[in-house]
Amino acid sequence: MEKKNSIIITSALPYANGEIHLGHIVSTYLPADIFARFWRAKGKKVAFICATDDYGTPILLRSEKEGIKPSDYVEYWNKRDHKDFEDADIKFDYFDKTSSKENTELTQYFFKKLLENGLIYKNDITQFYCETDKKFLPDRYVIGECPYCKEDEQYSDGCEKCGRVFTHFEVLRPRCITCKTKPVVKTSIHYFFRLSELSDNLKKWLLDNKNLQTNVKNYVMNWIDDGLKDWDITRDITWGVPIPLEEAKGQVLYGWFDNHLCYISSTLKYFEKNGLQSKKTWNESEIYHYIGKDIVYHHFLFLPAMRMGLNNEYKLPEFIPTRGHLILQGQKFSKSRGIYIGLREFIDEFPSDCLRYYLARITPYDQSDVNFDWDDFQVKINNELVASIGNFIHRTLTFINSKFEKKIPSPDEMSNIDRKFIEEIKKIPIVTGKFLENNQTDRAIREILSFSDKCNKYFQEKSPWSSDNGNTTLYICANAVLTLGIIISPFTPKASNHLFEQLNVKKKIKWNGAADMKLESGHEINQAKILFEKIENEKIETKKSELGKKT
Repeated sequence: MEKKNSIIITSALPYANGEIHLGHIVSTYLPADIFARFWRAKGKKVAFICATDDYGTPILLRSEKEGIKPSDYVEYWNKRDHKDFEDADIKFDYFDKTSSKENTELTQYFFKKLLENGLIYKNDITQFYCETDKKFLPDRYVIGECPYCKEDEQYSDGCEKCGRVFTHFEVLRPRCITCKTKPVVKTSIHYFFRLSELSDNLKKWLLDNKNLQTNVKNYVMNWIDDGLKDWDITRDITWGVPIPLEEAKGQVLYGWFDNHLCYISSTLKYFEKNGLQSKKTWNESEIYHYIGKDIVYHHFLFLPAMRMGLNNEYKLPEFIPTRGHLILQGQKFSKSRGIYIGLREFIDEFPSDCLRYYLARITPYDQSDVNFDWDDFQVKINNELVASIGNFIHRTLTFINSKFEKKIPSPDEMSNIDRKFIEEIKKIPIVTGKFLENNQTDRAIREILSFSDKCNKYFQEKSPWSSDNGNTTLYICANAVLTLGIIISPFTPKASNHLFEQLNVKKKIKWNGAADMKLESGHEINQAKILFEKIENEKIETKKSELGKKT
């Protein structure tokens, strides 16, 4: 499929209530960043957008516990999360927040239009009330057992284990999250979105959109076939987007009503800051929403239904790339049990390129869970990034430094081996690019590794240290190094930038020119330096010994 010139890429919004960990990175932020870097290298206009999810009961609970205002609490995490992303080389074009003025206005606009279009109605509901704390208890203030898989300690709006969404009265053995007492039932007026009325529209969209992953679509179709329930979009708390009706004063909209609208509000804000017609550009762009499998329900049902309810005033995404969870040494991430790696902790100890390479290397484009294994991490970095890719690059540049006074030699007459290797150079950006276009980062890396192995084989076979044909060999190898630097740059941007400095390449070369043999005879390179360092056994053993001991 031919890509539009303008591409919008969003990542699911991190809750502004704690640090980013590797589980967040693997499914959502890293693949989106790699995709954005690839399309920029292809010459497309890319808007890569994210924000913190500031509203909802989890934020309110945490800020109450820490004794600070929710607005101050989320401001801290917005800045902290953005800094951690930046240091992991996940570079958003714009990083916003759901509590922004623009998102509040857009959310209230959506509410009013959906109300005008007959898709929102009010109803008396019975809900839990804590007589100890003297307040209504929204879903996140109530915990209990999932009515489907019986997992305990689940919030009353859905199960994190099996992914099902349910109403708070369906939860088994309900308890107030703060005082642990069993709540009573009282009546309150709430607003509902007619999700059930849009079932046929959603089904048609799912069937017609051939870009969505088949296994995810089938998963969502089962929910539609089982019958969608109307969606309670009201919460009796003070922290959230106020419902824009006088009669609903003191109530706010559910966080899942406003947070994905921040994809739109933040992107429009970014466009306006860059002098573009914001709404027009949104509707003329190709749109990708990157998510993890735990929020499929919200993104494949709530998100499209709300945009359909406004007659697609803001177009729906062409793609919703969905990936599975990250587990650590075969165990589910759990901060309380010490089965956990924070993003900041990792990039303070290891190069961000190593993290990016490894996670992209092991993560398929599907909903299967991915295991982070310290031994495997060491093997893949040392044997692939260092011993294959890094080795070829360093051997080539070091040889040019020492034997050719840092200047690319002039090639002599080409042999069949030379011509075959040049064909490999020409093919690799095309093959790798096809996989990246299709979000298959793991397969793209395997192709890069295969190419790197061919580079090492060619270098060894030609033996430029003893061959009369060393000029030709090093001329071709230097250009293969440049090609490698370009095609691996979405994965390891820091190392690629260092490599371009060593090659003395100042002008950024686009992806489509990656195999054009841009390094001409006589071009002077800089001093060769090692790009990737081996990870020592001692460091890995230390990380393994820490497992389960953190608090």
